[in-house]
Amino acid sequence: MTISASSSARPTAGDAIPLEARHLAQAHALSQALDWPYRIEDWAFALQLGRGFAVEADGELVGTALWWPYGADHGSAGMIIVADKAQRQGIGAKLMDALLADAKGRTVILNSTLEGEALYRRLGFTPYDAVYQHQAILVQAPEIGPSVPLRAAGPEDRAALIALDREASGMDRAALLDGLAAIADMRLVVRNGRVAGYGCVRRWGRGHVIGPVVARDATDARALIAALAARHVGDFVRIDVTESCGLSPWLESIGLPRVHQVLSMSLGEPPQGGPEARLYALSNQSLG
Repeated sequence: MTISASSSARPTAGDAIPLEARHLAQAHALSQALDWPYRIEDWAFALQLGRGFAVEADGELVGTALWWPYGADHGSAGMIIVADKAQRQGIGAKLMDALLADAKGRTVILNSTLEGEALYRRLGFTPYDAVYQHQAILVQAPEIGPSVPLRAAGPEDRAALIALDREASGMDRAALLDGLAAIADMRLVVRNGRVAGYGCVRRWGRGHVIGPVVARDATDARALIAALAARHVGDFVRIDVTESCGLSPWLESIGLPRVHQVLSMSLGEPPQGGPEARLYALSNQSLG
């Protein structure tokens, strides 16, 4: 998503260069100017998992764009920011040109705000879904479906989780799952000894984010979300769900109102999941 971050003077920008750890403090400041909830730890996690580009002007960071390789065929792009004082210099286009050249040969997905949509359409992206952002301080624990068998995930579940996620997302997201396993609380749906769903919750932004959530149906997805949310009553909780999954009204009913939405877009054929599982909630809007 391409958004402007406000500042005062108007510098002259250079070309896109690799985004490095030295840029993180300034990148965090750019996102704070937009009131995006990323902590600097969230920036570091995202950069560790993916690849990024930066544009500087007079030694100051004025633009960022990151992408995450999901196997050899797909990637997700996000954290695309251009400082307000550096607008109308083609910086968003520079960043996207560098990103897409780096990701050449892959289908690239992203979630676009209204401000970024025109640029992405010019680059050939087309819409395929939408994402609804739900968040609030959670007042009470949601009811957990008693018929859904849940347990904590362990290292022995890695292969099954990767296979299930690929079935749901249509992408090889092993690196994302490995990264999440180190920092997230993960719960599984297990039937007849087989992993049939999973969900994560982790510290992120203003509180905790639930996602990804993968399940065979909405009943299992609701049980996973309720179990993860129940551990954070009194905390700020966020979850980003696809419009097509249909969970938005239920999230409203448990005290997580919808506050925003973005447009899911793809350059190339959107990834297609299989019949055995569905992606209900994203890790976040950038990582997918």
